Amino acid sequence: MEELNGFSPSLRFFIELTDVKTGVWLQYLTIVILSVIVYKLGFAKKLPVIQNIIIYTCLVLGCFIFLLFSYGLPVVEGLAVAAAILIIYKVRRHQHDRGEQL
Repeated sequence: MEELNGFSPSLRFFIELTDVKTGVWLQYLTIVILSVIVYKLGFAKKLPVIQNIIIYTCLVLGCFIFLLFSYGLPVVEGLAVAAAILIIYKVRRHQHDRGEQL
């Protein structure tokens, strides 16, 4: 599909896998999931339930901006790299803390 060359790799993948409408929704769902993972691993603190609901609602709504950027920019790929780095950091920190306790 020659007309998809301007899109980001992940959006192009989802559109080629399904149709355009479903591909965009899959892209949005992927952005939301990765954003929640990055927020949870990197920034989340213990908060009351109502504040968590407000934060996650704003996060889900704010992901529409990421969706607009993801048409031409590799937003999903960047979020995946950020999530991978944070996961590696958390695992290594957990191993280090557990090693000090012994």
